[in-house]
Amino acid sequence: MVDGRLVVGELARHAGERHLRDIVDGESRGIFWRPELKALNPTGPLAFLPAVLPITAGAKAGHPFEPLPWHMFFIGSMFGWVTSTGRLRFRSGWAETGKGQAKSPMFAAIGLYLLGWYGVPRAEIYSIGQSKATANVLFKDAAAMCQTNIPGAEDGETDTLESRGEVIIRGEGDNAWQIEHPESKSKFKALANGEAVSGPRPICVAADEIHEFKTNTSLEMWQRAIAKMPGDGFMLLGTNTPASTQLVGTEYSTFYQRIARGEFIDDEHFSFIARVDKADQDKVFDNEACWQKALPALGITFPVENIRGEVNTARERLSTAMSVKRLYFGIPLGVVGFWMDEEPWAAVQAKVDPAEHKGEKCWLSLDLSKKNDLTALSACWKREANEEAGEPEHLFVKTWYWTTQSGLADRARRDVAKYVEWAADPAVDFTAVPGATIDKTFAAAEVARLVAEHDVQFLAYDVAGMADFIAACETIGLAVWKFEGPDKPEGYGLKLVPHNQGKRRVFEDKQLTMPTSIEKLEDHVLDREITIDDSPVTYMCAANAIIDSDGQDNRCFDKAKSRGRIDGIVTTAMAVGAATMNEKAGPDMSGWLASAVMS
Repeated sequence: MVDGRLVVGELARHAGERHLRDIVDGESRGIFWRPELKALNPTGPLAFLPAVLPITAGAKAGHPFEPLPWHMFFIGSMFGWVTSTGRLRFRSGWAETGKGQAKSPMFAAIGLYLLGWYGVPRAEIYSIGQSKATANVLFKDAAAMCQTNIPGAEDGETDTLESRGEVIIRGEGDNAWQIEHPESKSKFKALANGEAVSGPRPICVAADEIHEFKTNTSLEMWQRAIAKMPGDGFMLLGTNTPASTQLVGTEYSTFYQRIARGEFIDDEHFSFIARVDKADQDKVFDNEACWQKALPALGITFPVENIRGEVNTARERLSTAMSVKRLYFGIPLGVVGFWMDEEPWAAVQAKVDPAEHKGEKCWLSLDLSKKNDLTALSACWKREANEEAGEPEHLFVKTWYWTTQSGLADRARRDVAKYVEWAADPAVDFTAVPGATIDKTFAAAEVARLVAEHDVQFLAYDVAGMADFIAACETIGLAVWKFEGPDKPEGYGLKLVPHNQGKRRVFEDKQLTMPTSIEKLEDHVLDREITIDDSPVTYMCAANAIIDSDGQDNRCFDKAKSRGRIDGIVTTAMAVGAATMNEKAGPDMSGWLASAVMS
């Protein structure tokens, strides 16, 4: 990996460099490279796999389980490093690769080896996942290995670990739930995330599909159980590269990347991360030479034709391009079930600086919190087309967020969001205000600042909670008035225009409705005629959104069914709808609006 004889990405190369450094200086820290003790001896795991276990699926089904090169590095590292007491060095091993690279079969094989052939009596091995179905993936691999002929069996002969009586499988077929090794009184069991066992003493916990985990509670619980073991014991953590909003997987992946890079020394955790490099990402579909960086089994057990087919489909379908880039090539973008084609959405994310848009017409939108969730305020500037320069009209959107400091960490866990980190990061426009409820004057003050500095046309609002906002505007001296129809007299100050939130589409003049606003937002994103401020909060809101539609394809955001907070994507759509509605702006109001604020 290090000298380039294998095609690997930089994160895998860093893992190799770490290995070589530790051989040189690890003994001073009490860790020793002794592969001959456990990894490479005649009864070790690398000998056990091909001698005892078969491949159970694919073109090589029935052949001996010969470890792939990356398997050898992973298994060799987990069993080859020891401490000064003779205990295995690593307490966890992180395997992150593209789909189809035999992570689950490798974990299943390690689990079976530890079950009855490592020499630990009453060993406990657990397979866990976000759901029971996920936990069963590698458990079923293990069961299949026990029920398939051992390598070397005569044709027509049944010679399996189960038929020999070396293991007992509890349950039939897909309902199997436990593998036992009678001689050592050991067990291998599948558990869903959150399922508890009384007083576990695991020698191995294999957690599959980490990118699907919604919380890390069970992972931490099992990690503590491993830490209490006086002898050998470790967690095996397997995943595809997580989507940008799969926060648990992203947090774990970032931790193991830092270990691989040597950003800090942690002698108990091992990582092998197979991704294409950043320089490969833009042209990954056209550069087959880089594919092996994310697919270390390519051309061995994973045919190149498999990924070519996926790539050909992704070239034609934007809806699959993002998932192919993430799941096969390790590009950390994408959200499972995104409300629109995510690739064009990701392409329009960039920093938006309000100072660069002074003098351009601006529209605001507001979604107030009920109590202590999120208040979101979006601004949309319209840069008019410049025909001489050949520049089309373009929209720029930025969103500010407020929540309460009280209970922030609890809400972060509940919403699976990094509220605490965002509130502490000055680069993120996310403010945790004092108290148990959000004081509406914070949003009102930001609106007043925008009105004073920009050519604000009006503010679109959701009717819920607006009475409190208007009262807050009166408190800070911002003049506002509610638009009630074109035939009603205009008021003084900032115009407030209601924006309907449901699926009903209204065609009357000067009516803002969500189906139209969503449509306008999508059109501008797909045509690359908008820049949306690159905020992790807004991306979270967009990733959480669920669309509700009727028989005429009138659509709205469904807060009740969404996966979490969506306030920022709601106000983004409202602001775009306001900026693009068929309404004459009328006379320039910026001067007297600014005067009203200043006075």
